[in-house]
Amino acid sequence: MADDSSPLISVLMTSYNRFALIGEAIESVLDSDYSFFELIILDDASTDDTVAIAQAYAAKDDRIKVFVNEKNIGDYANRNKAASYATGKYLKYVDSDDRLLEGGLQYCVASMEQNAEADWAIMYEHGKIEERMYDPEEAIQKHFFSTPFLKVGPGGTIIKTVFFRNLGGYPITYGPANDMYFNLQAACAGKLLLINDCFLFYRNHEGQEGRNMYSYLYNNYRYLNHGLTQLNLPVTAAQKQWLTNKLHRRFAVNISKFFLRTLDLQKTVYAWRSAEFSGSAFLKGIFYFKQQP
Repeated sequence: MADDSSPLISVLMTSYNRFALIGEAIESVLDSDYSFFELIILDDASTDDTVAIAQAYAAKDDRIKVFVNEKNIGDYANRNKAASYATGKYLKYVDSDDRLLEGGLQYCVASMEQNAEADWAIMYEHGKIEERMYDPEEAIQKHFFSTPFLKVGPGGTIIKTVFFRNLGGYPITYGPANDMYFNLQAACAGKLLLINDCFLFYRNHEGQEGRNMYSYLYNNYRYLNHGLTQLNLPVTAAQKQWLTNKLHRRFAVNISKFFLRTLDLQKTVYAWRSAEFSGSAFLKGIFYFKQQP
């Protein structure tokens, strides 16, 4: 349980047309064994009863604050805007179609407080990794050459508010892969704590941005290509070249598979152009690939 000296955590819940699920998401936060939180709900101009449901909960609990966009601004712009309302020491995203599991907030806050040097934490549930602090070089080397543990969405992180704001929040140019670029950027900029649990129940259903595999086709290439060229990744020149070759090969194979599966030339060309993929990169991806350095 929290006491007067406990740090405030800002739970951020963005929503769009989630009237059937948002009540359960809100209740999962209210049922938390850590009471020193604020729940910020930012609705992205829903056309159903999502806002009315959220406001009904806010009327009963002053820890809940509901904001509504006049027009739809999109997923990650909305996440950034929600974070701008936060007053807590930490940020924790809980999506309006997911559920926070028992003990989640308490464990996350306690872990961050016990590891005060950590700027952010990832909750990784896909196999055991040593639960400890990682500096930028350790995190990037482990992610690219051992276990890709940075591939988690916003709900799988807890972040110091000041760190999130110093990084400028999430980018908004990589579609459903915006979080992947942010995670690389954060891993390069600060100390990362790895937690071997998730504390969220995720729902998979139609309408989630993450289910748009076509958008992932080119945005996964774009975010990593820009990460390799724009971020100061702690890798050697040989490692960066290997990662670039691997990226070219993966996109060349994936876009070829997409075309052969769909025979949709228009979408294939659009994905190619959106990725800013060159013919030489395609040939290198198909015919040139060395072993890991």
